[in-house]
Amino acid sequence: MRIRVLGAAAGGGFPQWNAGSEACMRARRGDPSARPATQASIALTADDCRWVLVNASPDLRQQIEANPPLWPQRAPRHSPIAAVVLTNGDVDAVAGLLHLREGTPFALYGSPRTLGILDRNPIFEVVDRRLVPRRPLPFHQPLALCDATGMPLGLELVAFPVPGKPPLYLEAEYGEQLVTDAEEGDVIGVELRARGCRVVYVGNVARIDDSLRARLAGADVVFIDATLWRDDEMIQAGVGTKTGRRMGHVSLSGPEGVLARLADLPIGRRVLIHINNTNPVLLADSPERREVEAAGFEVAHDGMEIVP
Repeated sequence: MRIRVLGAAAGGGFPQWNAGSEACMRARRGDPSARPATQASIALTADDCRWVLVNASPDLRQQIEANPPLWPQRAPRHSPIAAVVLTNGDVDAVAGLLHLREGTPFALYGSPRTLGILDRNPIFEVVDRRLVPRRPLPFHQPLALCDATGMPLGLELVAFPVPGKPPLYLEAEYGEQLVTDAEEGDVIGVELRARGCRVVYVGNVARIDDSLRARLAGADVVFIDATLWRDDEMIQAGVGTKTGRRMGHVSLSGPEGVLARLADLPIGRRVLIHINNTNPVLLADSPERREVEAAGFEVAHDGMEIVP
């Protein structure tokens, strides 16, 4: 199995287009300690030919051009992207599907809840269902991922709901109970297996409960939500009124944060992903970066490659 990080940042990327913070300005000036990042997605392959994307970020076209393994391999049209797996219905997870509308087949996987969101929005019909079958993911059951024709891709996937919330654009419809029962499937994690390797991706999660800890234990690689350093980060930065938990994201710091809740788990590589532009771990020279590295975590970056 081979993994490439296509994008490491949360929605808006780093620097975010309208963010004038010192961190974002450092990234714009080319400061090597403030490395720019596109919106979160990873790609995996079991055969170095056919790739599976986890989420389709709004930056997908840019990410394809930045990653030669995803370039067309023959004329007139072709793509090594054989499948896309969606972990939620947020804009920064699904908008990139609109880049994949030019008539090349691939399989599209997601929870019934997320696929239902796509079904209700006619703009996604530009991704031709005759070429791109939509396949609902069962929860807690191993599934062999296949391309659009049904050919196995050499990767087995287990989808599992995690605590989270519906997409921002549906909050008015769903009401105030925004951190939902994990079984709803608004947000899922995915475990991918190939040749004895186990990779778990949980790029969005509101809290790390015991069932998630059990899922992460023993994994070769874990990609975990690192949106915010502290729960009130957006409020303290003056760029929002919501806590991280209200937005559906666990924080890195604190007794219930990622660092503490994963500290005692046997995990091969711990990779932080979906990092908001307000989070100081994006800065290589910050105390927070030193703290996460001392705790055994890596900060994802665009173009990062991992071979478990």
